[in-house]
Amino acid sequence: MTRRLRYIGSNSGHSGCPTLYEDEETGQVIVQGDLVTDPAEVAQFRNIKPGEGFVTVPRVLLADFAPPAAERGPVMISYDEFESMFHTFQHTAFRLETRRQYRSDEQTETYRRFVAGEDPGWDMDDDWARNRRAQSAQGKRFERVRIMDNPPTLGQRYLLDNAEQIGTVGEDVRYLWREDADRLGLPLEDAWVFDSRVIALLHFDADDVLTDIEVITDPVRVNRACQERDAAWHFAVPHREFRAGVPSGE
Repeated sequence: MTRRLRYIGSNSGHSGCPTLYEDEETGQVIVQGDLVTDPAEVAQFRNIKPGEGFVTVPRVLLADFAPPAAERGPVMISYDEFESMFHTFQHTAFRLETRRQYRSDEQTETYRRFVAGEDPGWDMDDDWARNRRAQSAQGKRFERVRIMDNPPTLGQRYLLDNAEQIGTVGEDVRYLWREDADRLGLPLEDAWVFDSRVIALLHFDADDVLTDIEVITDPVRVNRACQERDAAWHFAVPHREFRAGVPSGE
C-alpha cells in the first residue's frame, strides 16, 4: 500500500534535495538526498540488506527539521533475529546472567544426567559451539558474568559445571555472589549487550520460560548497561577460581 507522506522541510532552496518527509501513519522519516554510489564508501556500511540505499544530507538539515524525540515503545524481535545477532556483531557480546534457573536448561538431556549424578555429556560440536569458535577465531569476544546465590540452586550448579565446557569454544565466564551483585547495584534483568551499542533484554515468565526478546538502543540505557557490565566484570571471579570456593551441594 502506498504510504501517505508529509513534507517536513528542506534547507536547499528550490533544488528539491535534500529533504525530509514523514510517514503520516507510522511516523517514520524518509530522507531525500544524493545517492552514495562509490563502492569504496558503500563497503564501509554494516549489515546491508537487499534493497537498501544510502543518501547524503547536511547535518544542519537534521538539526533544523528532524522531528522531536518520540516515545520509545518496546521493540520485540523473533528468536531467529536474536540468533542472527551472534553472527553480525562486530566486537563484543556480553551476558549478565541473573536468574536462579532456566526452564530451557531443565528440559535437556544434559540437565537430566547432571541431576542424576552422571556425566552430562556436553556436545561441544553442535551449531552453537561451532558458531562460538568461528566468531572467536575472528577476534570477537564472548563474555558472561553469572550471578550465584548462596547456597546455589541446582540450576546454577548445572551452569557452573557447564562453564568449563563453554570456555573451550571461546567464552570467558566469570561469577559473582548475589550479595556482591546487590552491593554493586547490578540489575535483576537478564540481558546481552552487543558491541556496547544494543541490548537484547530477555523476558521470562513466572515458570522461568523465555517469552520475549526486547531490543533496546536508547543511548542512555545502553550507556548504563555498559557501566553495569564494567562493574560486574571488574569484581567477578573466573569460573575455575570461583568454583573452588563453592560449597558442596551434598
